[in-house]
Amino acid sequence: MTDILPERGGSRDVRNLAPVLRFLAPYRAAVIGATIALVVTAGVTLSIGQGLRLLIDQGFINGSPELLRNSIFVFAGMILLLAAGTFARFYLVSWVGERVSADIRRAVFDHVIRLHPGFFEANFASEIQSRITTDTTLLQTVIGSSVSIALRNLLMFVGGVILLFVTNPRLSLFVVLAAPVVVIPIIVFGRRVRALSRASQDSIAHVGSFLSESLRQVKTVQAYNHEDVDRTRFAAHVEVAFDIARRRIMQRAVLITLVMILVLAAIAAMLWTGGQDVLSGRTTPGELAAFIFYAFIVAGSVGAISEVVTDLQRAAGATERLMELLAAESALPRRASPRSLPEPVRGAITVRDLVFAYPTRPEPPALAGVNFSIRPGENVALVGPSGAGKSTLFDLLLRFYDPGSGAIEVDGIDIRELDPEALRRHVALVSQDPALFTGSVADNIRYGRPDADDAAIRDAAAAAFADGFVAHLPEGYETDLGEAGLRLSGGQRQRIAIARAVLKDPAILLLDEATSALDAESEYAVQQALARLAENRTTLVIAHRLATVIRADRILVLDEGRVVGEGTHASLLADNPLYARLAELQFGEHSGLDTAARLSASRA
Repeated sequence: MTDILPERGGSRDVRNLAPVLRFLAPYRAAVIGATIALVVTAGVTLSIGQGLRLLIDQGFINGSPELLRNSIFVFAGMILLLAAGTFARFYLVSWVGERVSADIRRAVFDHVIRLHPGFFEANFASEIQSRITTDTTLLQTVIGSSVSIALRNLLMFVGGVILLFVTNPRLSLFVVLAAPVVVIPIIVFGRRVRALSRASQDSIAHVGSFLSESLRQVKTVQAYNHEDVDRTRFAAHVEVAFDIARRRIMQRAVLITLVMILVLAAIAAMLWTGGQDVLSGRTTPGELAAFIFYAFIVAGSVGAISEVVTDLQRAAGATERLMELLAAESALPRRASPRSLPEPVRGAITVRDLVFAYPTRPEPPALAGVNFSIRPGENVALVGPSGAGKSTLFDLLLRFYDPGSGAIEVDGIDIRELDPEALRRHVALVSQDPALFTGSVADNIRYGRPDADDAAIRDAAAAAFADGFVAHLPEGYETDLGEAGLRLSGGQRQRIAIARAVLKDPAILLLDEATSALDAESEYAVQQALARLAENRTTLVIAHRLATVIRADRILVLDEGRVVGEGTHASLLADNPLYARLAELQFGEHSGLDTAARLSASRA
């Protein structure tokens, strides 16, 4: 059964960050170094308060120039140590954050790219992309910054509270009593800010999704004069995101202002009380200065920790979503000791009692008891109405899915006993809508065989009749094709895809309407190339235009997931009502098809 990923949001429990520890383990030396630097910098910062007390009480008040000079030297040394520790901590923590983020991205992509295609039917590619990019970036920020800030401020808070009581226990009790007055608004408003932050994140995701879809389908948008409608819709999405962001900013501004007022009020009260103690002789000016310093340290630490808690909660949700991807299991079981195809691969195909239904649409079944055999080197065409099961057979032959029952055998071996990569190494697919990738012409042809040299690429292009138009491109084979090859025409993209299949040199060739996007002249040229490519290899051709398959060795007619006819073009035209009806719909009469057959035969 296909796994469906949960909606964005997830748990905010910081314990969900635990799986990240295994990605941190290889870099424990850097983590230890960063921790030492963190402890040193926290200790130096806390020591500054005591140095300040000595400087005031013994350097200024006692009027000792030597003590003042020594205090300044010690203070300068502490600042240098603090700077060196801060550099080491920042560099090491940031490095670990980037390194772990990169490792998680790789791990998730390496796992997802091997999942069965049914997984991507049930889950949006944009959501998966967001998890691999946005969520890992959030983790990088937390590991490379927030965790360090949290630990440093936790040490500062604990050390600051201890030193407050050491410096002046009476004033420390005053701080403890005043703390809830400051903390409670932080908790209340912090929850509202977090809720609005989650809503803001979701609204921005909607903006990105709408933007991506509109730009990807920009030709359709413009062809239907839909620009104004899409502009209105996009503006609505943007305004919703802005309104949520405005409310979040307002809540945060109120929180910051309120906390600032309460903190300053508490400090003013503390200064008044401490000033009275200095005037009465119960404490020294140095002790009061040190106490105020530690009070600021403690207050700043509380504020920083409250900010980091939000980041940690968001990172916990991000980690949960990433671990869900890593935990997703492929519906294609892999054998511990898979069988191997005999060498050389002959390409014999046997389909026995094949039954299959797509996980996302179990009724009706796409295939319902299909049986046929194909001899090595035979050219077989699959025809039938849309939804008959032709493309599904290709999906199963490539083992994108496993059948519900029945079997497909290649050279006498059930393909479920083979490693999927080993099977696909001997199969090439040229689809109706060719998939090209960002990169050059050579990169896209080399996709069929990554180790191919430039000469092999040019030979493959020539065999696919693509070398002519490639020579006229601005940089020839190094011309960048843009996203999905959009800089080429449909026919040019198809010939690049055919060249890729030529380069792969497979034992089994699958052609899914491979010439449908070509004009008449290009189609004739590519048909000749495919005829040469199909020599001495098993070829299955899906075709809706019957004129393209009348030279096949055999034609299988499919309807509603079953084989309802088998034979040559002539025999099916005479004996199979469905095939005859398809021919009549395309050509108007039988003689029209016969004319097309004679024309094709004359060209051959």
